[in-house]
Amino acid sequence: MQNHKKTLFIIQAGIIAALYIVLTMLAWGFDLASGAIQVRFSEMLCILPFFTPAAIPGVTIGCLLSNIIMASAMPDVIFGTLATLIGALGTFALRRNRWLCALPPILANAVIIPLVLIFAYHLTDAYWFLALTVGAGEVIAILIFGEILLSALKPFRQKIFGTSESVSSADFQKAAPAGK
Repeated sequence: MQNHKKTLFIIQAGIIAALYIVLTMLAWGFDLASGAIQVRFSEMLCILPFFTPAAIPGVTIGCLLSNIIMASAMPDVIFGTLATLIGALGTFALRRNRWLCALPPILANAVIIPLVLIFAYHLTDAYWFLALTVGAGEVIAILIFGEILLSALKPFRQKIFGTSESVSSADFQKAAPAGK
């Protein structure tokens, strides 16, 4: 049974990472994946730790690989991925409250990404302006698209994620691959 949980964890994380990459490339095609005004459709997946802890490495690895594929500046690769990781961890921590769990990815990106835009890409806009534009993009991606996704998946959570209730942190430790 333990191997089944580890296998399910790895499969879910891999599928989520792949979806994150595909959705980021879609946004990139519309020039919405980076810059002062961005709406990464893939960020809606940051709501998935509500259902499974496998979404944490899934969105993190998806963000990392997306940033590498887009040839982002190294600070963007590092700190953009860190913002997504922080957001996913926050969503998992607040998974008991459907509406609060959407806030960590919005706040993490609204605080961290403007600094990346200023220091890595030398944008001259004010920090507060960039925080507002990045935050607005995150609100669209997470509070609108992410909540639609959450509503659509919630009735099927048992079949898709293998659990009828939000996963406990003890389950996260049991399901995490060895050495992680």
